[in-house]
Amino acid sequence: MSPHILVLGGTTEARRLAADLAARPGVRVTTSLAGRVSKPGAVEGDVRIGGFGGAAGLADWLRAHHVDALVDATHPFAESITANAAEAATATGLPLLVLRRPGWQQGPEDRWHPVTSLDAAADLLPRLGHRVFLTTGRLGLAAFAHLTDLHFVVRSVDPPEPPMPPDTEVLLSRGPFTVPDEKALLHAHRIDVLVTKDSGGQATAAKLTAARELALPVVVVRRPALPRGVAAVPDVVGVLERLGLGGG
Repeated sequence: MSPHILVLGGTTEARRLAADLAARPGVRVTTSLAGRVSKPGAVEGDVRIGGFGGAAGLADWLRAHHVDALVDATHPFAESITANAAEAATATGLPLLVLRRPGWQQGPEDRWHPVTSLDAAADLLPRLGHRVFLTTGRLGLAAFAHLTDLHFVVRSVDPPEPPMPPDTEVLLSRGPFTVPDEKALLHAHRIDVLVTKDSGGQATAAKLTAARELALPVVVVRRPALPRGVAAVPDVVGVLERLGLGGG
């Protein structure tokens, strides 16, 4: 029987993995998307949209669709999805692989201020600047809504919804971004502090280089810890090897 692999997707790595799996004879791949982005990128193989109804619902889906392995390739900050995946894998006895691109590493010239949450980032901001480039995604703006004395430039793929800071300018855009473009944006909006999540990857890393070259402080929200007993695989090649599908 052909192996059926469920990929919890939404990232560039998830699309790459789905394309690789779909190209292999005898392998069936289904990618599940949460549906939070209005125009997700094209995905090879089967695609389902929407949640499962928690860990129990995911476990039921895995059984009903005869899944042989589960790969969590969601965003590094999709904490609840990763927790549900770990619980569902335990309940069904299926192998779970977590595909996570490595986080960004601070260099000697970076002015990073690491924090553990969006709330902690909001608490720190007034001490660092008053014109903020906020690139933490459209779903976490409520943590900054009380900061009425700061000007925010928010970049996201889809329009954010309130609550959000009252003095907010929204830029709708999708990476990858270049260093010259990011420096031009920071200059044009007179940004004096950047806020980002440690998403890793190259598509949005240019803003960190731009901030370094302009000597701007950067508030970096660290990733949540993985569930106990769960380890991350850093790339698609590693996932394929763990699935026994390495070597092309």
